[in-house]
Amino acid sequence: MSGKLENKVAVITGGSSGIGLAIAKEFVAEGAYVFITGRRESELDKAAKEIGRNVTPVQGDVANFEDLDRLYDVVRREKGRVDVVVANAAVGGLAAEGAAASPEHFDRVFNVNTRGVFFTVQKALPLLSDGASIVLTASNAHYKGIPGFAPYSASKAAVRSFARTWTAELKDRGIRVNTLSPGPIDTPIIGTSGLTPEEVDAFMGQIIAVVPLGRIGRPEEMAKAALFLASSDSSFVTGIDLVADGGMTQI
Repeated sequence: MSGKLENKVAVITGGSSGIGLAIAKEFVAEGAYVFITGRRESELDKAAKEIGRNVTPVQGDVANFEDLDRLYDVVRREKGRVDVVVANAAVGGLAAEGAAASPEHFDRVFNVNTRGVFFTVQKALPLLSDGASIVLTASNAHYKGIPGFAPYSASKAAVRSFARTWTAELKDRGIRVNTLSPGPIDTPIIGTSGLTPEEVDAFMGQIIAVVPLGRIGRPEEMAKAALFLASSDSSFVTGIDLVADGGMTQI
């Protein structure tokens, strides 16, 4: 039996760990060939070995134009087209509240989470097949007013806005654009938050307390949600935000 992404070509940014790696594994299991990106070459190569087949790793930073151009040059040479783009690369968000947040933190978050997503998609357009699917990883944080997360939450709100605009702009080509907004997920990104391990444990305890399902999510669960948005299972779905957060933002 063929998979849901049989013979599709997918580009997944931030594919060396966490949600991106889980998505890459799921897509390959469903018949896709994937190109994964990441900033750390050692982690990227390790991820490619873990995926095992139908994968090309391309080291790069989505905030860097030259790296994005090199990514799509590789895709063009090897496959000549893209059927699915998952703009997933992101950095963690916790900063000091209000006026104490630094310009450097703000710029880093927006350069990767917002600028990187915008140009990941823009530079994919010449290679995108008609009827392709674009999945943007946002966050349920854009629905919430979480102290200390202002730049991060705003960066993800911008991603949600991109999906609405691109849905309108790309409709004549039948290209569907949707966002996936995870809640708290067990991934390495929490390690980029600047918190100590003890602070991480305390913070996650506070988060779990307000998740109706009483736990944090797994990367594999986000991969299943991304598969739905990427495949023909969602053929009449575009412009939506699929919130997968255990009910955190819903009650």
